[in-house]
Amino acid sequence: MHTATDEGATATDAVARFCAATKAADFDAMMETLTPDAALTSPLSGRMVFRGKDDLRLLLTTVYGGLSDLRWTEQIGNGTRRVLLAEAAIGPFGMTEALVLELADDGRIRKLNPHLRPWLTLTALAVWLAPGLIRHPGVLRRAMRRTPAP
Repeated sequence: MHTATDEGATATDAVARFCAATKAADFDAMMETLTPDAALTSPLSGRMVFRGKDDLRLLLTTVYGGLSDLRWTEQIGNGTRRVLLAEAAIGPFGMTEALVLELADDGRIRKLNPHLRPWLTLTALAVWLAPGLIRHPGVLRRAMRRTPAP
C-alpha cells in the first residue's frame, strides 16, 4: 500500500523521468512515464486530442525530436497536477512552454496540455510537424474525434 508520501515521490519520479527522457530524446523512457490511455491536447488547434501511447509516441517523437537546447526550468504544483516550464528552440526560433500535466493515481502522466509561445515559433512548429503527421492520416483522424472511440 502506498502512503501519500510514496505517491508524491512516485509522481515526482515520473515527472522527473519525463523531463530527462525529453532532453535525451529517449522516446522509450518517455512512453514509460505515460498511462496507456494518456492524452495530449494540441496547442496548435486546441481541439485535436492525441490519445494512447501509439499516437503519442508518433507526436512526441516528432515534437521533441525537432527541438534543440531544451531546458526544463521549473516545476510547479504537487498532487495530481503539475506545471513544467521549459525553454527550447526549433530551428532559429526560441520558444517557451508551460506544460500542464495531470497524473494518474500510480503517478504516471495521464494528460498533457502544452502551452507554447511565441506565435512565430508555434507556426514554425506546425510547419515542422506537418510532414511527419500527414504520413499518418489515421493519427490525425483519431485526434480530431470529439470523444475517444469505445
